[in-house]
Amino acid sequence: MAALGRLSQALRSSLTQSRRPLSAAAAGHGHGEHSAKTWKILTYVVALPGVAVCMLNMYLKEQNHSHEQPEFIPYTHLRIRSKRFPWGDGNKSLFHNPHLNALPDGYEGHDE
Repeated sequence: MAALGRLSQALRSSLTQSRRPLSAAAAGHGHGEHSAKTWKILTYVVALPGVAVCMLNMYLKEQNHSHEQPEFIPYTHLRIRSKRFPWGDGNKSLFHNPHLNALPDGYEGHDE
């Protein structure tokens, strides 16, 4: 039992000693200023050019994108309506796009 008490006391003293130097080092001046400067540089050198490259990539892909309506294929497992939607006419989803989202019997406004 005495050995357990000495072990717990040794652990407690080693934990308190390891905490003191960390808090003393953090209290030093200039540490926060250096990391703030590093993050500011990283923001301007890495993050903003990365966002610009992503925007350029999206713009170029949109220019080459086909804006034709996809062909309607009446698969039986797609567009199943076992229960009506609680908005509108009950047949269209909440974010319905008549150009891209087909209804169970085809696209809107086309008599094919």
